[in-house]
Amino acid sequence: MKPARVLLVDDDENMRQSTAQALDLAGFAVECLESAEQALALAGPGFDGAVVSDIRMPGMDGMTLLSRLQELDAEIPVVLVTGHAEVPLAVEAMRGGAYDFIEKPFVVQELAAVLRRATEHRALVIENRRLRAVAGKRDDIEARLPGRTQVMVDLRYRLRAIGASDADTLIIGPTGVGKEVAARALHDISARANKPFVAINCAALPEALIESELFGHEAGAFPGALRPRYGKFEHARGGTVLLDEIGSMPLELQAKLLRVLQDRVITRLGSNEQVALDLRFIATSKTDLAAAVTAGTFRADLYWRLNVAVLHMPPLSARREDIPLLFRQLVRESAARHGIDEPQLSPGHLSAMAARDWPGNVRELRNMAERHVLQIDGSELASAQGAKLAEQVADFERSLIAGAISAHGGRLKSVYETLGISRKTLYEKMQKHGLDRRLIIDAQEGDGG
Repeated sequence: MKPARVLLVDDDENMRQSTAQALDLAGFAVECLESAEQALALAGPGFDGAVVSDIRMPGMDGMTLLSRLQELDAEIPVVLVTGHAEVPLAVEAMRGGAYDFIEKPFVVQELAAVLRRATEHRALVIENRRLRAVAGKRDDIEARLPGRTQVMVDLRYRLRAIGASDADTLIIGPTGVGKEVAARALHDISARANKPFVAINCAALPEALIESELFGHEAGAFPGALRPRYGKFEHARGGTVLLDEIGSMPLELQAKLLRVLQDRVITRLGSNEQVALDLRFIATSKTDLAAAVTAGTFRADLYWRLNVAVLHMPPLSARREDIPLLFRQLVRESAARHGIDEPQLSPGHLSAMAARDWPGNVRELRNMAERHVLQIDGSELASAQGAKLAEQVADFERSLIAGAISAHGGRLKSVYETLGISRKTLYEKMQKHGLDRRLIIDAQEGDGG
């Protein structure tokens, strides 16, 4: 196996040479560069290594280099070398996509350990891209988090970038938006994909047993502890732990969790022996943790420790154009799960879905799809059929235009000529009915049409 490639960028020649020699002994193929511009010439989507860069350099600095590399390929791992006073800047850089940072003066073995993980992740990214290209398949992330709105495109882009790293991650969003789906996707595209994914509902843990559940215990640690037991953290060794609704965690336990995040060790109840952990932590919250910090119900140091890599999950109200496509997919999945023929959905039904408020977001929409498939309560969907004449005419017009767009593969010139209307009239009616030709074509392809 060829040594992993590292681009080492530093304007200080002595630092550059000494670090390169040590990394060479650690098994890396190091290329020394004195400027960020040289790194940009060597790195790109096909680059199979990692970049190490000092933050403070003349000309293009490390932060600008990170930004430019992100534009080339957001999944290139960049490790920033920083002075003590620049740590807040480096933390901000990690939020912007940096893989990690290391503070001067550093032990080269620590940098080597970070780079080993970074280059392994990069090798996995490159291999996954190659396999997807060979198979000619769409990215699995899009199947899990579908949607054509820009907010969903940006979310998937951000998720892929974070997933390629090993950074602890905070996922924020209201109830039912799919925070756990995003967490599982992060795990599955990481180098930990073949290791356990352990989800812990912080709001449902019994307070009297919460430490035992998380950290484990030795025999005799408390009444009823007849034998030693691994906690959930140990069960997840090598994998990912999801701390669902971390804002519900008691303050006392937050302090202990902070130590785990910092030191990656735990101590079982009834024991003085520390157990080392190799874990990635993902936390979710439906509440504003910054506000909780201000209110004194969440520790500020824990918040900042988690607030390095952040995903914001949008509610359905922020992506209404996705609702028809998403509802069709949920109906299809439900029908397949129950072994039932997929029921037909008229454009009027889908318009009704898009017009409704969904305070429960995707979870509520999924429940509606389930009820529709099982014909438990079709009143919401059937309401469109009892509409007034003007509404029924509008639904028919929308259906006719949508069908024409689908039949002509999105070629709008053919559509308005077939319907006998002007181009301007077609565009106005598409805008009036909320029709997007891309969504219609995507839905048709999903149906095998």
